[in-house]
Amino acid sequence: MSRARRFLGVLVVACVAPTAMWLTGPTVRAGSDDIAGTVRGPQGPEAGVWVIAETTNLPSKLTKIVVTDAGGKYVLPDLPSAGYDVWVRGYGLADSEKKRAKPGDTLAFTVKQPASPQEAASIYPSNYWYSLLQIPEAGEFPGTGQGGNGIAPGMRTQAHWIDRLKDGCELCHQMGNKATREMPMLDLGKFPSAKDAWELRINAGTSGPLMMSALNRLGPKRAIDMYAGWSDLIKGGALPLAPPRPQGKERNVVITMWNWGNPRTVVHDEIVTDKRNPTLYANGPVYGLGGSAFVVLDPKTHTSKMIDMKTRVPMRFEGDSYQSANAQVPSLYWGHERAPGTPVSGHNPMMDDKGRVWITQVVRPGAANPDWCKEGSTHASATYFPIPQNAIRRQLSYFDSKSGSFELIDTCYGTHHLQFGRDDTLWLSGDSNVIGWLDTKQYDKTKDERASQAWCPTVIDTNGDGKITKPWNEPNATTIDPTKDTRIASFNYGIIPNPKDGSVWVGKPGPMPGSLVRLELGSNPPETCRTEVFEPPFQNAAVDQKQWGFGPRGIDIDTSGLIWTALGGSGHIASFDRSKCKVLNGPKATGQHCPQGWTLYPTPGPSFRGVSGAITTDFHYYNWVDQFNTLGLGENIPIANGTGSDSLIALDPKTREMITMRVPYPLGFYTRGLDGRIDDPKAGWKGRGVWASYDSFNWHNEGGRGTLGAAVRFQMRPNPLAE
Repeated sequence: MSRARRFLGVLVVACVAPTAMWLTGPTVRAGSDDIAGTVRGPQGPEAGVWVIAETTNLPSKLTKIVVTDAGGKYVLPDLPSAGYDVWVRGYGLADSEKKRAKPGDTLAFTVKQPASPQEAASIYPSNYWYSLLQIPEAGEFPGTGQGGNGIAPGMRTQAHWIDRLKDGCELCHQMGNKATREMPMLDLGKFPSAKDAWELRINAGTSGPLMMSALNRLGPKRAIDMYAGWSDLIKGGALPLAPPRPQGKERNVVITMWNWGNPRTVVHDEIVTDKRNPTLYANGPVYGLGGSAFVVLDPKTHTSKMIDMKTRVPMRFEGDSYQSANAQVPSLYWGHERAPGTPVSGHNPMMDDKGRVWITQVVRPGAANPDWCKEGSTHASATYFPIPQNAIRRQLSYFDSKSGSFELIDTCYGTHHLQFGRDDTLWLSGDSNVIGWLDTKQYDKTKDERASQAWCPTVIDTNGDGKITKPWNEPNATTIDPTKDTRIASFNYGIIPNPKDGSVWVGKPGPMPGSLVRLELGSNPPETCRTEVFEPPFQNAAVDQKQWGFGPRGIDIDTSGLIWTALGGSGHIASFDRSKCKVLNGPKATGQHCPQGWTLYPTPGPSFRGVSGAITTDFHYYNWVDQFNTLGLGENIPIANGTGSDSLIALDPKTREMITMRVPYPLGFYTRGLDGRIDDPKAGWKGRGVWASYDSFNWHNEGGRGTLGAAVRFQMRPNPLAE
């Protein structure tokens, strides 16, 4: 990189590592592997706008994005040798023209105001458009059913409606992006009403039955009327409030994206290192997993590949085409095209320290478990709590990066997310009744999948005698015996072990308001397993309503043992400190007994129309704690997915500052899992980064059908012009 720069005709020589922040004049020139310059608008320098460089000259399309400083200057650093299209995008501006450039070039942009407010709003994040949705008024709850107000009786409050609206509709894609707010693939003008268009849209493709099921839980007629009213409002010219431009540290972000997969690939999560040691596999591959896709990116060579996943017996998607037996309407994007790949339902990857990528996936067809999982088995966990069916129909595998082969492992319990403990125990969520684990050391020695796994049902010590005793009160029992303990059953979603005390925590999105569950194994599991449950403050008279929250999904932990979660329903990053609880077990310890343990941090963004309180339109699919300062904001920084805001959102708990790291192009950034890696601890910001996948239904994103997903690296410079 050049150690000397010219600006305003004066030679400036750097005596230490060069940094463009010293160049306070109106221009800035690029180093040998940078593109740099200025952005000016009608009123002068444009601060806080994005400069985007993209090339298709490499094996994988590469995109780099930075933000201008207060003087409208920018530096796009560390660009591989290639030709680039470079342009500017920013709130309150029309996209600039694209200019061709190569590393070492200096480009000045003059940008214009949009031709209309609609053009300006076209690049707003989806959650701003979603804020125009008219939620049923608080006084309409609880619902009185289809024969009444059209709201399902299960929707007891407005918050219940919002939680179901988010968790039911945004698990797979954004709501509020162009594909959903305008439905261009349908041409609304051809329909008698927006309601007719929505009814067709919701029932289309293999996801149709799932979408309809989500609306049925709201009350289908009322929900469709709500969405139709939203479309009519937007068609009539309604516009959301403008989002703020990046400020402060948000201008220091450098985003690099590598395309991967194919147009039908939906990568759920990525992984780059062992969570316990982020210096492992420096500069190594990025692994992505989702559905039938297992993709691998080499960021050094800018190449990616897809690897066929395995099952124990040959399997294929139901039906002979992409349209399943339950789909009455073909996909609006893919028609009857057959879905590629094997139906392994790959969900979440996690790396260990042996070069293996552990995966939750289907390894065998059907839900029926083998006999050793069921009643009558001699397996210790099955004797204590038999599991006749794996309802989630997903088990376990790992990919050995050294041999390039897969190892398949059957499990009695369903799997979803997975995390390693310090002792190499692999903890797995995904079952509604139990929390399971695999002793990987024992498995490596014996290859005995049965003897190496175990599980515990989640049973609360509600009688307060300090132990769990059979028989217990079963879930949803009509009569609760206060002298017995109580088993709870709902989907165990996120999972994290606590190395401080050996406990394991899971996040449960439901039933409303959701909960965090702590499992203590005791000296002789499963008999000594004991569960505690903690709900976020909700409808709790001891807590101000502004501090209520709901919908925990992701879960992680910092190095002090503090639990962090993202409340996807209400729109918070939240921590939970168990040490503040006065009650842990007994008849009062059923959820709302420790509000003092919770601290809620509202995330940025608008709320819905007709909704009061600290509820935002953004949905937080998952969260992660940067324990080791892999991003550059410090240790133990919690980060949540801004599923509706095209972003990752980082929180500094000491200052309560929220830092929104927005991906402005292509519009529609949607990520789930994330992690961080330190490639070179001596290289400053360049040797660190947080990784995420840009994948959902990629055909919903800017670019439409044919758009690829991407692996995305976020880096934090010390200032917006640092090389």
